[in-house]
Amino acid sequence: MELTSSKTRVQYATVSSLAWFMSYQETSFVTIGQRLLANPLRVRFHYGHPDLFDRVFHLTRGGISKASKTINLSEDVFAGFNSTLRKGYVTYHEYMQVGKGRDVGLNQISKFEAKVANGNSEQTLSRDIYRLGRRFDFFRMLSCYFTTIGFYFNSLISVIGIYVFLYGQLYLVLSGLEKALLLEAGLQNIQSLETALASQSFIQLGLLTGLPMVMEIGLERGFLTALKDFVLMQLQLAAVFFTFSLGTKAHYYGRTILHGGAKYRPTGRKVVVFHASFTENYRLYSRSHFVKGFELILLLVVYDLFRRSYQNSMTYVLITYAIWFMSLTWLFAPFLFNPSGFEWGKIVDDWKDWNKWIQQQGGIGIQQDKSWQSWWNDEQAHLRHSGLSSRLIEIILSMRFFIYQYGLVYHLDISGKNKNFIVYVLSWVVIIAIFLLVKAVNIGRQLLSANYHFAFRLFKAFLFLSVLSTIITLSLICELSLRDLIVCCLAFFPTGWGLILVAQSVRPKIEDTGLWEFTRVFAQAYDYGMGVVLFAPIASLAWLPIISAFQTRFLFNEAFNRRLQIQPILPGKKKHT
Repeated sequence: MELTSSKTRVQYATVSSLAWFMSYQETSFVTIGQRLLANPLRVRFHYGHPDLFDRVFHLTRGGISKASKTINLSEDVFAGFNSTLRKGYVTYHEYMQVGKGRDVGLNQISKFEAKVANGNSEQTLSRDIYRLGRRFDFFRMLSCYFTTIGFYFNSLISVIGIYVFLYGQLYLVLSGLEKALLLEAGLQNIQSLETALASQSFIQLGLLTGLPMVMEIGLERGFLTALKDFVLMQLQLAAVFFTFSLGTKAHYYGRTILHGGAKYRPTGRKVVVFHASFTENYRLYSRSHFVKGFELILLLVVYDLFRRSYQNSMTYVLITYAIWFMSLTWLFAPFLFNPSGFEWGKIVDDWKDWNKWIQQQGGIGIQQDKSWQSWWNDEQAHLRHSGLSSRLIEIILSMRFFIYQYGLVYHLDISGKNKNFIVYVLSWVVIIAIFLLVKAVNIGRQLLSANYHFAFRLFKAFLFLSVLSTIITLSLICELSLRDLIVCCLAFFPTGWGLILVAQSVRPKIEDTGLWEFTRVFAQAYDYGMGVVLFAPIASLAWLPIISAFQTRFLFNEAFNRRLQIQPILPGKKKHT
């Protein structure tokens, strides 16, 4: 029995570098990839339009439509599952050219990849893939795994591995174990131990995802052309794009596995290359990329801070360069690939829009693109119907921030190398004091800011002077140093975020209490702070006109460049006519 289908040969897109990357990626998937899946692996399934159904044949093989829009989010692939489970197989037939719309902007591409990742996570949990795994022979089972859900599972494991590596390195540094091992290896001249400790690093995964494209271009147009195109793609930041895509796949696959809630994400697939506002980029990538990027950078900074006394800088660079690259990519790639992303006029408009969005009150009927509060509530939608076990896993994962704080507070000068547990308890007293300060400012804003502006300013000045006098007193009496203040910031900021994550996980228990309102205010402060940290370097680069011109010339085609150059002239011309 046979289900015949076909797949497009995608044209090479020239709108932008992103369109070019996606075109090559799609080309390799629908040609060399589909040929291999169909023959000899025999694990090709149905991958959406313009794959073709023999409808009459397929109605007797499980049908075309599926029952659940959540589990069967990737509806077409389940048709291939059904056919294969009933002793059929899906063949591959090539057309010379079939036109099809393709995503060309980063936001469109990310939404599409999020949808596919959600669909693969639901496939992982489905009975169809379980039955296929049980009925295939060993080699066909492995082929099915690595060409469907295995790619996304491996992406998730790669990201988790980076977290485990960094937290493990931090444990070795903060516990003094790495220093003791290196000193022991140096004294006894144990070269193998020194080599093992110095050789831990990660290869750049962004380069590996481009290899199938090189093979396809090499087969069709020659390997010299493929090598030239690959080098050109790297110069146009292909590694940045694919590293960013790795974060998208890992986040949405892992979150849906844990909590469910997969949904269709429309992208439009129009040739749309326009400037996305800072607010829109923050809404799309805050939880999937920005938070993770900030966490990794904090870990890298703390690791660098405490290893300097016994480890040279070159060793640190060799160990962490790939993680630095990935962290910075997750933070700034959306702005780097954003048309007119460094144009000063756009930056000013984005800043005004950002402040309006972050301060706007939410409520019934207010969309998430209009209010931070509406977006924040919608961002937690996956937790509303999550089970007890998923919430417990979320809380356990959040415990890493408290363990991280535990390791740092014992390295404060003010603690005097005291290893008593009371030091950790006192650090929580400081955190509670910070919470009370934030709560006091929030209450003061509600009671005084509307009618008593001067009194509210006096109140904030009094709190500021109180904190400042406390710090000065501690520095004089208890030898609190500037380094201690920096370490406290590095320790307490992640702890506060961990408390927010725990509060979100137990929302049904605290939603009707004042604690939930305080959590919302605290989360808003964190989002505003992260936004300012992201916005500052972008605004600084926007001061230099050459940055905007370089970005436009490097990442977009000449027709689009001319359009961007002419666009600022048109409003002036209209004013004079």
